[in-house]
Amino acid sequence: MFQFFLEFLKSPRNIGAVAPSGAFLAKKMMKPIRFEWAKCIVEYGPGTGIFTRELIRRKKKGAKLLLIEQNESFFRKLKERYEGHEGVLIVNGSAEYVKEYMEQYGMESVDYIVSGLPFTSLPVRTSEQILTATRKAIGAEGRFLTFQYSMAKKKFFQQYFHIADCLFELRNLPPAYVLVMRQKPGKSNSNR
Repeated sequence: MFQFFLEFLKSPRNIGAVAPSGAFLAKKMMKPIRFEWAKCIVEYGPGTGIFTRELIRRKKKGAKLLLIEQNESFFRKLKERYEGHEGVLIVNGSAEYVKEYMEQYGMESVDYIVSGLPFTSLPVRTSEQILTATRKAIGAEGRFLTFQYSMAKKKFFQQYFHIADCLFELRNLPPAYVLVMRQKPGKSNSNR
């Protein structure tokens, strides 16, 4: 928790919260995922790994989990904890390059992308690049899951995706919305 707070102080725009997400939110983020058939899962901004632990615990044997962490300090911690776990791949990079990382590890498309990124505080251009790359990564059948502390970005997300579901977790500090998104009906995944 202290390390998370220090990283927030260094880069509040990229970290987006003063404390990591809690266990209740982690469980809520897992709820929409059908682990029994998910072969490829990506996590954006795992940070201290609260969602990562659940993903590793629940994913089926043989499934790939690609962790993309931009913060150098969090990346090193993730490598210490999870390098060598079956099917876990860890990249120090940015979510906007998800397709390049997928190609590097032989992933054509992913079933789920779980995001801990602070879209409310990220620069708009960065958010646009990440969401455009995400549309391509999830293909026709994948799902994009992210949490937000308010619904301020709902219309922004709707420019890129159809919001299939919205879950609310009151027991997080602060309480959070979990958005479950998929491709817009009848839209190509290469268009906005």
